[in-house]
Amino acid sequence: MEILTLDEPLLHTVGAFADELGVELYVVGGYVRDLLRTSVRKDLDFTLVGDAVQFAKRFAERMNTHAVVYERFRTALVPVHTPEGLFHCEFVGTRKEEYLPHSRKPVVSEGTFEDDLRRRDFTVNAMAVCLTGARYGQLVDMFGGKNDMASGILRTPLDPHITFSDDPLRMMRAARFAAQLGFRVDDAALAAMAEMAERISIISQERITDEFLKILAAPKPSIGLALLYTTGLLQHIFPELHALAGVDLKRVEGHAYRHKDVFYHTLQVVDNVAAASNDLWLRFATLMHDVAKPKTKRFLPGIGWSFHGHEELGARWQDRIFRRLKLPLHHLEYVKTLVRLHQRPMALVDEEVTDSAIRRLIVQAEEAGKTGLDDLFTLCRADITTKNPKRAEAYLRNYELVYQKTLVVRERDNLMAFQSPVRGEEIMLLCDLPASRAIGILKTAVETAILEGIIPNNYEAAKEYLLTNKDALLMQIDAPSNRRGDVERRLADKREATRKKRS
Repeated sequence: MEILTLDEPLLHTVGAFADELGVELYVVGGYVRDLLRTSVRKDLDFTLVGDAVQFAKRFAERMNTHAVVYERFRTALVPVHTPEGLFHCEFVGTRKEEYLPHSRKPVVSEGTFEDDLRRRDFTVNAMAVCLTGARYGQLVDMFGGKNDMASGILRTPLDPHITFSDDPLRMMRAARFAAQLGFRVDDAALAAMAEMAERISIISQERITDEFLKILAAPKPSIGLALLYTTGLLQHIFPELHALAGVDLKRVEGHAYRHKDVFYHTLQVVDNVAAASNDLWLRFATLMHDVAKPKTKRFLPGIGWSFHGHEELGARWQDRIFRRLKLPLHHLEYVKTLVRLHQRPMALVDEEVTDSAIRRLIVQAEEAGKTGLDDLFTLCRADITTKNPKRAEAYLRNYELVYQKTLVVRERDNLMAFQSPVRGEEIMLLCDLPASRAIGILKTAVETAILEGIIPNNYEAAKEYLLTNKDALLMQIDAPSNRRGDVERRLADKREATRKKRS
C-alpha cells in the first residue's frame, strides 16, 4: 500500500467534509497523474460512492459558492476560490458509461468504484487517491498506471477496442496526451485507433474541435497531429490537412522533379512556431498556411511544381473551415490575413523594393490586430525548414532585412492602426454626398495615396488631396465602363506628376 503526500489544503478540506457526511471520496484522474509528475493543476476530479450531486451542493454551501449541476450525467462542478487560486472541483458518483453504436451521448448507469476506474481512458488517468478515513492519501492503482508513467506509455485499462468504442473521442485524447506528455501510445491502442477511426464520426463537432485545439496547444503539436494522420483519424476530422500528405514526383526526360511532403513540412513549421509562441491562433494560422497547395498544384515543364495562388485560396477556405469546425469566428480574419500574406515578405527581399510596397504589407498585416506584423514574421521565419544551414541562414537574413524595413517605415509614416485621416462622415460633408458606396471609394483613394507615398500621412495633406481629386474620382464612379480607363490613366498621370514634384 503506497501513501502519497497531499500538500494541497483543499484536498484536506473536501476530505474532512466527506468524513463528516460519512462518504467515501477519492481524487482521481489527471490530478493524481500530475501529482506523480510533480506538476500542478487546478482542475480536481472527485469520485464518491453515493450521490455526487447532493454532495456537491452541500460542499458548495460549506465553501460559500455554488454548484453547476449536470443532471443527465449525475455530475456537478463547484468553483472554489482559495489563497492559491481558483479551483474547479468536479464531483462524479461511481458509474459506468457506454456509447451505443450510433449515439453521440453516453448511457450512464450506477457502478462500483472499480467500474469507475475501468471506464477511464488510460491507465495513467485511472489512478485514484483516497481522501477519507484511515486510508487518507492511499494510492489506488488497479491497472499499473504508475509503471506506465515511468515507462512513458499510454495504455488503456481494458481492451482498447472496448475503451475506444465506449467513447471514440478517447482516440483523439491518445494523440493529445502523447503530444502533451511526450508519451508513446502502445501498439494495441494504435492498432485499435486505426481499425476504429471512422467511429469518430459519431462524436459531436464541439468535442472533436476542443480536443483538436488541445493537441495544437501542446508543447510539440506534431506528435499528436502525426498520430491523427497515421491512424486515419485526420481524414475524418480535417480532410484538408489529410490531403497535404504525399511527395510530388514527376520525371521528364530523365530529370526528376520532386516536391517535399507538404503535410510533414507543415508539422515542422507548426513546431517551430510552437517553440516561439504559445498563441493558439498563430499556431492555427501556421497549420493553415499551405492548406490549399494540393488544389493549386501544377507542373510547369522546365520549371517544376507550382502552387500559384495557394495563399489566397487558402485564406478564402477559412470561412468554410471555421464554420464546419465551429471555431470562434472572432479569430477568422486574423487567420485569413496571415495565410494570405505568408509569402509576401519574401517577395519584398529586393533592396530596391519601394516604401509603398512596405506600407501595404504593414497595413494589411495589421488588419490581423496589433501583433499581426510580428506574428506574420514569426510564421515566415518558422517556414524555413531547409536542411542546408547556409540557405537557412540566408533566408533568415533576408526576412530580418525586410522586417527592419517595416519597422522604419511604420515608425516614420505613423502607420500604426492605419486608416484615412479624413473619416467617412467628413467626406460626406466636404463632398456634399449622402452615405453611399462613393464615400468608401473616396476614402480608399486617400488611403491609397498615402500608401503609395503621394501624400504624407496627416490630416491636412489628406484633406487637400481629397478636395483636389474628388471631382475626377466621382466621375470615375459614374463613368460608363468604356470611359473609366481614360479617367484612371489621367489620375495615374496626376499621381506620378505629384510624386516627381515631391521628390
